[in-house]
Amino acid sequence: MIDLRLLREDPDRVRASQRARGEDETIVDALLAADELRRSSGSRFDALRNEQKSIGKQVSKAKGDERQELLTRAQTLAAEVKAADAEQAEAKADTDRLLKSLANLIDPDAPVGGEEDFVTIEEIGARRDFAVEGFEPRDHVELGRMLKAIDVERAAKVSGSRFYYLTGVGALLELALVNMAVAQATEAGFTPMLTPALVRPAAMEGTGFLGQAAENVFHLEADDYYLVGTAEVPLAAYHMDEIIPAAELPLRYAGFSPCFRREAGTYGKDTRGIIRVHQFDKVEMFSFVAPEEAEAEHRRLLAWEKEFLNRLELPYRVIDVASGDLGASAARKFDIEAWIPTQGKYREVTSTSNCTEFQARRLQVRMRDEQGTRPLATLNGTLCAVPRTIVAILENHQREDGSVVVPEALRPFLGGREVLEPVQA
Repeated sequence: MIDLRLLREDPDRVRASQRARGEDETIVDALLAADELRRSSGSRFDALRNEQKSIGKQVSKAKGDERQELLTRAQTLAAEVKAADAEQAEAKADTDRLLKSLANLIDPDAPVGGEEDFVTIEEIGARRDFAVEGFEPRDHVELGRMLKAIDVERAAKVSGSRFYYLTGVGALLELALVNMAVAQATEAGFTPMLTPALVRPAAMEGTGFLGQAAENVFHLEADDYYLVGTAEVPLAAYHMDEIIPAAELPLRYAGFSPCFRREAGTYGKDTRGIIRVHQFDKVEMFSFVAPEEAEAEHRRLLAWEKEFLNRLELPYRVIDVASGDLGASAARKFDIEAWIPTQGKYREVTSTSNCTEFQARRLQVRMRDEQGTRPLATLNGTLCAVPRTIVAILENHQREDGSVVVPEALRPFLGGREVLEPVQA
């Protein structure tokens, strides 16, 4: 959540952020009113409570009519204190509810607009010209079938649409990618983590996934657990309700987890193959840093993502995501999109978001330094979302006979295998 003091001091900045996101800016005025009532009712409660305590001391010393008057006032005060306490509690609940519904302030440097208003920062790597090479590229579904690496037909029979099996070299390819990603992250100073896939509501809400993103979250109502859509959730909540000494920062974790997404609102989109699925595995980087270090850390996370894709020899572009396409927690977000030859376009494979102090305030994760105790900043970055990375590798490194060249950096994690060969029926 944002700092209430900032809201009071500069409400126009918050309104502008809401407009840029395409969200309701009237929440700002409602929140200001609720906060004012919370503070005034709190002051009234304190004043009445102090008077109540004072009269309590006077009663023991008073006599006759004075004592009776004090007792009568004490009875009246008891009712007034109870009413003021209830008003204060209701105002606080309204303030908290409205504050949690308010998205993070966008970074002034983030482009303003909708999904298509992103800014391309750079394009890296050469896209193959299959026409010049003399053959039509196959898509990842056909290649996966030839390699006996991907089985979506049997997955549909078992689990329905948007599920898949990775078999044979497909399963080995996932394990190789995960191990390569974890090895790179560990070398960069991240602590490897295997994280829970089920979390309590406080963790999901604290990271900001029960607002605009709630429709894509799987909820197990009988047990009141949520299935995570990213390891960002358990990693962000790892230090929930803790104070971290500044000397221990930055704290960097690389979490491997299954991820579950309902994909609500995507009916008819990417129904072929494994680009948009309900369950997949991912290696996620997560950083806790001092707020003044957040922007630099964001660039570092992006650099680590680029390093990973460079090692996989994939053509890609980096985009600065527009304000209207940001998640509620993100102040700024960079996406990396790999080129998918059979679609003739770039598709997102990784992203990194600077969430500033937004998640830390919600989760009560603080740091202690010479300035005192204060919220820190959190950032996340996907190092490897397995299915889409596999799609990009298969389609970009395919050969005419359906075989796929393994990127050199990945070979040690794949038993030294240099080429994935089609399996004869």
